[in-house]
Formats: sequence, C-alpha cells, structure tokens
Amino acid sequence: MNEMPVAPIPESNPSPLQIWGKALTKPSEQTFEEIASSPNAKASTAYLWIFIASLIQMFLVAIIQSSLIGSYASQYGFGDTFGNRGLGSVLIGAICGAPILAALTTLFFAIGVFVVQWIARMFGGTGTTDRLAYSLASIVAPFSIITGILTLFSAIPFVGLCISGLLTIAGIYVLVLEAMAVKAVNRFSWGAAFGSLLIPGLIIGLLCACLVGGLFVLIAPAIRNAVPTFTP
Repeated sequence: MNEMPVAPIPESNPSPLQIWGKALTKPSEQTFEEIASSPNAKASTAYLWIFIASLIQMFLVAIIQSSLIGSYASQYGFGDTFGNRGLGSVLIGAICGAPILAALTTLFFAIGVFVVQWIARMFGGTGTTDRLAYSLASIVAPFSIITGILTLFSAIPFVGLCISGLLTIAGIYVLVLEAMAVKAVNRFSWGAAFGSLLIPGLIIGLLCACLVGGLFVLIAPAIRNAVPTFTP
C-alpha cells in the first residue's frame, strides 16, 4: 500500500524577525493577507513591536549624537570639559527619555492606524484595526531599527549624504508597502489604499498651515509695532 505524501505543515508561530523579513523582502498582497490572517494578529502585539523598535532606534540615535558632541567639543577646544559631560548627559537623557519618546511614538502609531482604518471603511474596506495594526507594524518596526542602524554611519564624512538619499528611497518603498498592506487587509483598490494613507496627512498638514497662518495674523500687529519697517 502506497503512503500518501505528507504536505509540510506551515509554521504556526513564526518569530517577529521572520514576519518582518517576509514583509520587507517578499512584498505582495498575498504576503500581507497571510500576515493579517495570523492568529497572532493583534493590535497589542503591533504596539509592542513599535515600542521596542522605537526604543532601539532612539538609543542608536543617542549614540551618534554623543559621538558628534564629543567630536565638536574636541574640535573647538572643549574636549576636556564639555565633551565628557555632553557624552554623559546624552546617554543619561537617552536612558530616561527614550522610553517616554517610544511610548509617544507608539501612541501616535495607534492613533494613525485607527484613523487610516476609519477612512478605509469609508472607501468600503472590510478590515479591522487589529489586522491593520499588525500588518503595518511588520513594516514600520523593522524600518525604524534599520533607520537607527544607518544613522550610526551618518557621522562619517560624505557617507551621511548617501545615507540620507538611501533613507529617502527606503521611505518611498515603505509607503508602497504600507499601501499594499492596507489594500490587502481591506480588499479594495490601490486608489482607496493610498487615499486611506495620505488623506490623514493632508488633513493634518492643512490644519497645521491654518494654525500657523492664524498665529501669524495674531502676532503680526505686535511685530509691526516693534519693527516699523516690517511688512508681512
């Protein structure tokens, strides 16, 4: 009697690194559908990923900042005094402030996911906040860590410009991946996916522009009184 071949059983509990790698290196709607349909696709897991990734990124940025402070202090003759204290203060600030900043980053991510999914439903999306948060976190979390690692090389002369260009290209790639994830989770068109992602940013930009314009109108008379030649 011939035995039927046994199909390989897919891994039911992949590690975060495996999920992140799949999201960044195997972009497709099917990939994000698989990620979103995982039994572990929970918003709480996504927020934990974002918090840890932001924490790592901020510590890496603090390292390069402390290095730059020491370099500038030595260049201007303050290496024995300000340089060491600057290094210590940056590291202490990173230890104390990084968790707070990471928590704020996680909060803004959560709000952003909620707003994007709310708009996606207006376009006829069928996804959930949990699935969208999990899918987007699989993109944003590793990108944050990669950004922090690349920042370490920005202190090298001329390399910083290359890093900036590379991060710009990577940012566009991440935006496309995010749109792909929104499309896969909500099962609608590319236009609706990009609209769900970009409309909140446009609204925030318009609100900020209105706020700045309103503040300028309020303080313009005071500036005109202080500087008679001032003409807005």
